[in-house]
Amino acid sequence: MTFLCRCDDLSDPGSLGVEDHGVFVVKRDGQYFAYRNNCPHLGVELNWLEHQFLDSDDALIQCATHGALFVIEDGECVAGPCLGDALEPVAICEHDGELHLVDNG
Repeated sequence: MTFLCRCDDLSDPGSLGVEDHGVFVVKRDGQYFAYRNNCPHLGVELNWLEHQFLDSDDALIQCATHGALFVIEDGECVAGPCLGDALEPVAICEHDGELHLVDNG
């Protein structure tokens, strides 16, 4: 398993980028969701500021480049130029208060 962050590094709701692995994690209602930090429309990183992946209401993931909005739970684009596309999910697991990438192999 590859360490990403400590669970208490995230507020609820909140987001955290892990640049070393090109992913970000979102916590919402006690659940964790992880995606590649890559917009399906332009292939750019989504965050506008360090660790800032959520819209102003902390309700959706937002692309800083063109404002596309994505559902936190499944990464589906619900507004913007990539409507109907989705973020690429990343498998993670929680262990001893830490989040880890699930190694495929």
